[in-house]
Amino acid sequence: MIIVIQCIDQVGLVAAITRVVAKEQLNIVSMREHVDQVHNRFFMRLEATHSGDDSTLEEKLLSVLPPDAAININPLPQKKVIVMVTKEYHCLADILIRNYYGTLGASVLAVIGNHTTLQDICKRFDMPFFAVSHEQVSKEEFEEKITTIVEQYEPDYIVLAKFMRILSPGLVAKFPMRIINIHHSFLPAFIGASPYKQAFERGVKLIGATAHFVSNELDEGPIIAQQIISVNHSYTAADMVKAGKEIETAVLATALKLVFEDRVFVYKNKTVVFD
Repeated sequence: MIIVIQCIDQVGLVAAITRVVAKEQLNIVSMREHVDQVHNRFFMRLEATHSGDDSTLEEKLLSVLPPDAAININPLPQKKVIVMVTKEYHCLADILIRNYYGTLGASVLAVIGNHTTLQDICKRFDMPFFAVSHEQVSKEEFEEKITTIVEQYEPDYIVLAKFMRILSPGLVAKFPMRIINIHHSFLPAFIGASPYKQAFERGVKLIGATAHFVSNELDEGPIIAQQIISVNHSYTAADMVKAGKEIETAVLATALKLVFEDRVFVYKNKTVVFD
């Protein structure tokens, strides 16, 4: 069982929470907590053995927490996921392989692509693929078709695995902090298109990738995970793209693991990550 709590901080919270857990005969396996002193905000992730009936646990926890407390009790942390793609295969391939071997920490229900380029790899894994073209239709119609597909599956998260279209605020609002994107740059540097070209022209010595939740501001949503690698003057823009694909795959995998294990808390435009 995983219990995640976010609320205003106050004296005695840890003692109050653990007292309730003990009375319910739950054995705590691990517990992490953090206090954001600037915003007086308390975050906790508690993992405990599941004893059976936990129907009243949330109510009992709420009774000892501040009024604004948000609690998520998740005895079965297997998430459901929809993946959205365009043409690049590296992140999708990694996700499909992990899903096939049961190491993703979630179940991929379907893949949506605005091109058919990656339909074949989905067939190889018996994964439903929906082609939704953005061409010759309005953005509203394009996103309505996507929303219809997503809603029929009722996923916990949508993963943009190199989906190269900007989502409208309306679509983002339907799935708040449930859309995860991999950006091919160490944000906040090189926001937007062609970051490797920007990095090459700037002569950087480090390139990176960033996994973040999608918000209404382009590439400025709460950051989940980042990683960098060194490059030098011998790298061409094409070399940077090749190296970048490897780091993108790794960073997205790390971020998904953290999210699927309920280790990521969002408050305002920042995250608390218990890795």
